[in-house]
Amino acid sequence: MTHPLACVSPEARIADNVEIGPFVTIHGNVEIGEGTVIGSNVTIHGNVEIGEGTVIGSNVTIFEGSRIGKNCKIFPGAVVGAIPQDLKFRGEETLAIIGDNTTLRECVTVNRGTAAKGQTVVGSNCLIMAYSHVAHDCIIGNGVIISNATQLAGEVVVDDCAVIGGGSLVHQFCHIGSYVMLQGGALVNKDIPPYVKAAREPISYTGINSIGLRRHNFAPETIAQIQEIYRYLYMSGLNISDAIARIEAELPATPEREIILDFVRNSGRGVIRG
Repeated sequence: MTHPLACVSPEARIADNVEIGPFVTIHGNVEIGEGTVIGSNVTIHGNVEIGEGTVIGSNVTIFEGSRIGKNCKIFPGAVVGAIPQDLKFRGEETLAIIGDNTTLRECVTVNRGTAAKGQTVVGSNCLIMAYSHVAHDCIIGNGVIISNATQLAGEVVVDDCAVIGGGSLVHQFCHIGSYVMLQGGALVNKDIPPYVKAAREPISYTGINSIGLRRHNFAPETIAQIQEIYRYLYMSGLNISDAIARIEAELPATPEREIILDFVRNSGRGVIRG
């Protein structure tokens, strides 16, 4: 079901029930799965894979090295897989990977990776809202929500189910933990450990994300233990090393405890303060 005004390379591998609108250009070495719908004025360069059931709006550009999963929705003006905005990039073959069931709203940009990691990854079941930017070598987990006009610099890591408020700016190499709730307009230059809310200027710990944890079916006793861990880290007056030692000595070992302590120990930029 290809519009007569579309230009499709005979080398492209396109399933029978794909819909391709007018003024679409699809280069060679492109693979598009069944049920995909591509609106008007879309350009898809070579070396691209698009999974079944994906919907791509008008004026979208998808560059080579892109891998887009099943049942995605890509809205008008989005650009996936453009080369990095990094002066160290030398044209190496890298990827931009979008997982299944992910939505990229209007004018979202996802650059592909550099030699540093080789790929930029946005996980499955994510919502990246309009005008947001995901720079080279970022790793975005599953179930992440990035609100409008958020800008992620290179090699940022955002773990599963984090929510980033609109207009936030995240410094390169920062790590945002799972189930974090970050206020809109935040300036992030430190790592944000999992399960917390972060707000104010400079960005600081403001409590645990108890509402988000309940929505994700964390048990009440688990939420209470997470809160107790952060009391040691942020409200005890201890430095980080002493707080970790007290937590290990006095609180029972659980998966959540180990996730928090591993995050804090391995923080490259240092965690936010209370």
